[in-house]
Amino acid sequence: MTTASVAPSPSSKTNKWRYTAAFTAFAVLSGIAFYGTMSILVPQRLRDLGIENSTAVLGAINSAGSVASIFIALFVGALSDRTASKWGRRTPWIFTGAFVYGICFWSLSRPSSALIIGICYVLALTGLNMVQVPIYALISDRVEEESRATISAAIGGGGVIGQGIGTLIGSLFITNMEVGFVCTGLCALLAGVLAVVIAPREPSSKNMHKDAGKPLWRVVVESLTPPLKDCGDFYRAFICRTCLIVAYQMIFSYQLYIPQDHIGQSKTQAAATIQVISVLTMIASMVASLISGPIADALGRRKVPIMVACAVFAVGLAMPWIFPTAMGMYLFGGIASFGYDMYLSVDQALNVDVLPNKETAGKDPGFMNIATCAGRPLAWQLPPASSRFWAPTTSCSRPPSRWPSSPPLPFSASSA
Repeated sequence: MTTASVAPSPSSKTNKWRYTAAFTAFAVLSGIAFYGTMSILVPQRLRDLGIENSTAVLGAINSAGSVASIFIALFVGALSDRTASKWGRRTPWIFTGAFVYGICFWSLSRPSSALIIGICYVLALTGLNMVQVPIYALISDRVEEESRATISAAIGGGGVIGQGIGTLIGSLFITNMEVGFVCTGLCALLAGVLAVVIAPREPSSKNMHKDAGKPLWRVVVESLTPPLKDCGDFYRAFICRTCLIVAYQMIFSYQLYIPQDHIGQSKTQAAATIQVISVLTMIASMVASLISGPIADALGRRKVPIMVACAVFAVGLAMPWIFPTAMGMYLFGGIASFGYDMYLSVDQALNVDVLPNKETAGKDPGFMNIATCAGRPLAWQLPPASSRFWAPTTSCSRPPSRWPSSPPLPFSASSA
């Protein structure tokens, strides 16, 4: 396929900051929607519905969504590369996906069974990928290389800030979840709409040259074909992201359950702990975002900031193990969030830099997304031996009979 020109737009401070503002709005609002829903509201809804072993059910729902996201991202990316419209290649997908994303997240408040919740979640992820994949492709299409780390920091920092706000909103509405789902659904909708409104208008792709008469089966095959040429750096970045996502999801996906099942807090106490963690996360993320991206752009280097970020993140992850108390969770929230956001501040710029083919900037990031989607199930399904290694030995531990048996929490003393 011969595509239209995807060269970055002419240098302009106004355009740079418009992209920064647009991608920050997307990241913050999408983070609020996703983490408020999947870290707080859906886990509590599963328990309120009386579903046995809600931890295992939540892990199954998340795993199904991750597997589905692999294929959704690939197809959306490949199709957006081929989209010819007067609004450009990416904009129609972002705008349409925003409505699918928002409506489906709100609809998670309606089902009374885990199966229907899982179906609604997969549909919501379809909308999320319709927004997210084209937005990431725009970085390659329209943003100059020397500005990418700053914009990557905006996305990474915005996402972690959104996560903090989302868990805060979720915990505030844990006893009035209908309102909570409405809030997260509106944030999901606005994430895509504001990104389109704030960013500079994408040039028309209506006259984009495409291979005439290409059958649908070939489009599908090409969308499922990974990068094969000049892609060593691409796969090294892939491995790095996979490892980080595994570590991240081992804790953050179950942060509502950890204070309850690991530390011994009640539902209300756990909500209060999460609110404090949310504030610490937002503060740490804002600081990391403000300094990491601009420094990486000024240095013109990606690897050193990423190595430092991973080391800081590892220290933060160890805090609940060393201190199985509320204070350990607070230290985790501040230190791990700072390191994680340092990583995100450079990660997206690095991923764009290592794309093997700029003309498939929609499809190839879909393969990088496999690192995220595969990392989550790996973290949720770690063997029992790993959780025994993490098991606390202090008097803060609750009786093993109170803890879920499958899958165990990362810091549970039962049997990832």
